[in-house]
Amino acid sequence: MKINGNEIRPGNVIQHKDGLWVAVKTQAVKPGKGPAYAQVELKNLIDGSKLNERFRASETVERVRLEQKDHQFLFAEGDMLTFMDLESYDQIQIARDLLEDRAAFLQDGMTVMVESHEGRPIGVALPDQVTLEIVEADPVVKGQTAASSYKPAMLENGVRVMVPPFIEAGEKIVVDTNEVAYVRRAEA
Repeated sequence: MKINGNEIRPGNVIQHKDGLWVAVKTQAVKPGKGPAYAQVELKNLIDGSKLNERFRASETVERVRLEQKDHQFLFAEGDMLTFMDLESYDQIQIARDLLEDRAAFLQDGMTVMVESHEGRPIGVALPDQVTLEIVEADPVVKGQTAASSYKPAMLENGVRVMVPPFIEAGEKIVVDTNEVAYVRRAEA
């Protein structure tokens, strides 16, 4: 689907310079002289490189629609993660690098959204929040003010997060998978 250069919005995936790029930021610019243009920050979906481009309203770009399907995480083997399509039960393997640090939040049986282009997986969207148990938490230091005194804690998946002083080892907490941050105590 062709769109004008000034219609690019954050989150749009476009075909540009023989690659797939997602628009991270867009800004409409109207200089004193010359025609208006959109300044767009792009991120390559394949290798993660970034690019700043100017698109005039008269230019057209190819907007790409990604296929999104629910998959269930089955297991990790080495650097590969195995997922199962919930409709066809086909299994696919995706490199752990595609998820970067967020791969630690995958749990057996977790449902994720796999985005693919022409049958090739290019992204995995995890649930925004997961519940994990704290296996190790530093003791509270007396005399600290409660306002900003978060302490480090280790989650069962090996990820370190900052938690409020009242959180102890053995408790379950809700963690934001995008920010890798404590949200709240999990309800029992």
